[in-house]
Amino acid sequence: MQKLTLFLIGCALFLSAAACQDTARTTRTAPAPGEVAEAPAPEETRAAREDAQSELRRRQLDADIRAREERNVAAGGDTTDRTPEDLASEVRSKLEANIPDSQLTVRATEQGTVVVSGTVNNEDELSKIEPLAQEINGVNDVIVNAVVVPTQG
Repeated sequence: MQKLTLFLIGCALFLSAAACQDTARTTRTAPAPGEVAEAPAPEETRAAREDAQSELRRRQLDADIRAREERNVAAGGDTTDRTPEDLASEVRSKLEANIPDSQLTVRATEQGTVVVSGTVNNEDELSKIEPLAQEINGVNDVIVNAVVVPTQG
């Protein structure tokens, strides 16, 4: 029974990783890697901030990160040995909860390097990106290609 459970968990993780071919983004309008970053519209910023700053949303994102780590350990994996898609998704969740009005795109490599691109509203938000990403197990290096672009309006 345990082997079947581990097999099913492994299949679910494999299918979810295969389905996540898109780059992880904090919002649907975040620029793709290599695209020119533009300031988001004021109404998009307000909506993203209200959603991400809610206590419920922060708890959901933190619970999601903890659940992924627990699943990985239960499947016999090491929390520092993650797929690039899983790392990118966890970092994106962490950034979304802590820098809610950003427009960020997150990519990760097999070696645990995370590349964050896009826009934030000020230098304080920009300086938060690297330490927040480093909090995720399996992240070895963070490259921040984000820029400061104040919101319009």
